[in-house]
Amino acid sequence: MAKYSKKVKEKIEKVMHERKEGTLRSGSGQKVTSKKQAIAIGLSEARKAGAKVPKKKI
Repeated sequence: MAKYSKKVKEKIEKVMHERKEGTLRSGSGQKVTSKKQAIAIGLSEARKAGAKVPKKKI
C-alpha cells in the first residue's frame, strides 16, 4: 500500500465522505458509487492542488 502525504489523505477523506453522502460526481456528471473511482478522483484533485502523489499506473 502506498503511503501518501497528509494533504493527500485529507483530500481522499473528503472525497470518500462525499461519495458516502451521494454528492460525489464524475467528470461526466454521473453519481460515483465505486470506492476505487472515488479514490482516483481524490488523487487527481490532490495532484491538481500540488500535492506529491505517485504517478498514475497505466
